Amino acid sequence: MRKLISTGSPFEKTAGYSRAVVQGDWCFVSGTTGYDYATMTMPDGVEAQTRNCLATIGKALQDGGFAMADVVRAHYYITDQAFVDIVFPILGETFGDIRPAATMIVCQLNKPEMKIEIEVTALRRSAAGS
Repeated sequence: MRKLISTGSPFEKTAGYSRAVVQGDWCFVSGTTGYDYATMTMPDGVEAQTRNCLATIGKALQDGGFAMADVVRAHYYITDQAFVDIVFPILGETFGDIRPAATMIVCQLNKPEMKIEIEVTALRRSAAGS
């Protein structure tokens, strides 16, 4: 059974995507930037943006019946190589014990205020046999 998860972001309707899609024991969370979707504001700093990304992702996973511990793959997109050492410890707070397969890429993002975007894939742990 397929379930679509939304944060209520206007971008989801405009661009035609879901924050996350649950298909069976899998959850695919779209690239998530640092917006605070309650206020539709973007913090200036990459630290706050990273924490907002993780909070939004955590809520999407929870809404789909998953936990952050179910994450098996993560893609991190940052706009400046200098951000690597800033975001690593923040990511480690969340994923340090989970240790998903991960990739970090330095690139441009869709809007100049965006400094980080995170995309994850989760497999329900009970389905993975652990």
